[in-house]
Amino acid sequence: MRFTDRLASVLLGREITPDGFTGTLDPEERVLADARTRAGEVVLATDLGLWVGERRVPWHLVSKATWANGALTVVEATVSARHGSVVVLADAAPVRLPLPEPGRVPETVHRRVTAVITTRQHHDLPGGGAWFVQRRTPDGIEVHVRPDPGTDPDEVLTLAEGIAEKLRG
Repeated sequence: MRFTDRLASVLLGREITPDGFTGTLDPEERVLADARTRAGEVVLATDLGLWVGERRVPWHLVSKATWANGALTVVEATVSARHGSVVVLADAAPVRLPLPEPGRVPETVHRRVTAVITTRQHHDLPGGGAWFVQRRTPDGIEVHVRPDPGTDPDEVLTLAEGIAEKLRG
């Protein structure tokens, strides 16, 4: 980053987005760390989520993020159903982001993903099990359920509300 960009960010109290960033930050969104993939795509960690290209994944929808062998691998969760106050999630395919110069991105992602989790419990169910996780979201704390592969979805929904009550209690 050029000196004038750094000075502007200090005076404005906001990080300047790196050249090549094509997304649109919210007016109050703050950049915490940035890096580029080997292909040159900008990866931004902000206070609201992880940007890859023009798309931001909110922190509460990052199921898993790992740093190994020079790459950040991110698993995004998608909402597959809502059952009362419980959100049922399904994991998308992992996205591997090789970061030759990662800067503070890996540690920032780890810190942010961990910070949104208030409790987590795994429950065994017929055919598998499910993770029940309370996460901080922009709308408050939500209970998220992620069934293990092979778990009967009806069993998950049957138990979801009761387990959510226990977690909130």
